[in-house]
Amino acid sequence: MTKLAKGANAPLSTGNLHATLSWRPGPGVPDVDVSALLLNGERRVGGDADMVFYNQPGHPSGAVGHRGKRPGSDTVALDLDRAPDDLAAVILAASADGGAFGRVPGLRLELTDAATGASVVSFDLDDATTETAFVFGEVYRRAGGWRFRAVGQGYDSGLAGLATDFGISVTAEEPSAPVVYLKKQRLISMEKRLARDGHDTLLSLTKKAAIGLEKHGLAEHTARVALVLDMSISMDEMYESGRVQALAERVLSLALRFDDDGEVDVFPFAAFARRFGGMDLDNYRGRVATVYAEADVGPWTDYGEAMRAVREYYFGSGEPRSTPLPAAAPPEPPVFVMFVTDGATSEEDAAREHIRSSGYEPVFWQFMAIGEPDEFEFLAELDDLSGRFLDNTAYFTVADLNSLSDDELFERLVGQYPQWLAAARSRGLIRRPRPRVLSASRLPRSGHCRERPGGPPSGDLRKP
Repeated sequence: MTKLAKGANAPLSTGNLHATLSWRPGPGVPDVDVSALLLNGERRVGGDADMVFYNQPGHPSGAVGHRGKRPGSDTVALDLDRAPDDLAAVILAASADGGAFGRVPGLRLELTDAATGASVVSFDLDDATTETAFVFGEVYRRAGGWRFRAVGQGYDSGLAGLATDFGISVTAEEPSAPVVYLKKQRLISMEKRLARDGHDTLLSLTKKAAIGLEKHGLAEHTARVALVLDMSISMDEMYESGRVQALAERVLSLALRFDDDGEVDVFPFAAFARRFGGMDLDNYRGRVATVYAEADVGPWTDYGEAMRAVREYYFGSGEPRSTPLPAAAPPEPPVFVMFVTDGATSEEDAAREHIRSSGYEPVFWQFMAIGEPDEFEFLAELDDLSGRFLDNTAYFTVADLNSLSDDELFERLVGQYPQWLAAARSRGLIRRPRPRVLSASRLPRSGHCRERPGGPPSGDLRKP
């Protein structure tokens, strides 16, 4: 066996290999997922098929395949005799789930002969610190044969930083194949966390949500998710019984698939409205009860106040608008609003104005009315409201919050959204920034959070 130092390389005597990344698992040690990127002569990934990982376990050529995972190890198989003619290198990479590689002891990449099990070459990584993704090594063509290089290049910026070094755009609004790869990796990590931390009900709901999104071509789509909750007096019994909490968890399961940060922004409203922080995996249990107890938004129902709060938070203003957002505005994912109410609004003209104005913004309003259909003639009017730049509303009614199955709820939530999405793209409301390839030196070297422009602090409260 040849043991290599970082940067060293060695010839390979066989192209039929197992590349195994191993580590010492234990309490507090992040889990590790291995992936392989197949590069062409320009050292770029050509498409989705050229990325092999847990949820896409094989390359069409058969040259690279994910063999599966065991506690403390993850393996990729190489059959280089089946490599396409344009394959120049195979990058052997990994990401850490739930922490940095500095907390993962005993990191070793070892290539073994797939036929005999004999060790061919190995590389120990012992200087990891805050990195959350690594290129451990690469197998590359040289002079008619194959060689292995010990790389040890880490990225504090995670898979996004690693991916951009190989021509994968992470800024494109539309999920190109490489962006799909990154989204799948995030969803895999999310599912693993749900299973590991005992969120069994939420895990089941996210899988049901995934089926609904896939049906409508939204499996890889990204949007921000807002939950607008009517907290007028008539809703009291639904909050006290826990039915609104159950609904919120179903919306959160959609957001875990849909949202760019896995968080639902919560907007309680009645006579006035506010944003009351977010709901995510860390705080969702009992979250609705907390909002209900502390929001203090008055006794009656005013849709317009809730709409204003949402528009101010995401787009910086709740004032009337008659033109689309300026082209220079930074591109952001669209906003999907789940708006829950059991009564009519006290100010119909204000609601009409906000719907018309928000037609110029990348926001879709999905109303869910609790009661009989004939009680919500105004929502039916909003759904068909004339004079809009874009039809940006949908609504449905339910007699009771418990009357819809999970599958039916997800279908109703996203059923009309794709039509709005297509129209919003065609009218320029959802911008497609030009894909760009960034070197690692230009990527952020630490975690960051996205600040939504113009949003007021969560403690701000609008009162009449």
